[in-house]
Amino acid sequence: QVQLAQSGGGLVQPGGSLRLSCAASGSIFTIAAMGWYRQAPGKQRELVAQIITGGGTNYVGSVKGRFTISRDNAKNTVYLQMNSLKPEDTAVYYCNVVVVGINYWGQGTQVTVSS
Repeated sequence: QVQLAQSGGGLVQPGGSLRLSCAASGSIFTIAAMGWYRQAPGKQRELVAQIITGGGTNYVGSVKGRFTISRDNAKNTVYLQMNSLKPEDTAVYYCNVVVVGINYWGQGTQVTVSS
């Protein structure tokens, strides 16, 4: 079993920045990917950014140039630095880790961008 502990998020004004963190623990043998998804009210959950082990990174087009995903392998932790935030970034953000083909999810954290 894999446990994910998310931190970060909150309320920020447009143009501001936030940083999300997600630490994985438990039965971690090989992490295939670590990433972040988000779900806004009335919308489907979407991939925001992902790091594929040995395969680079992926971003949804709307966050390219504003968000940066990074990973600390020693700590099994993934980060999402979000800059130049916009109201349309408002959503619940979920950490995702793929281990041996199984998706594990964090508890979710609210990010609200509003003046």
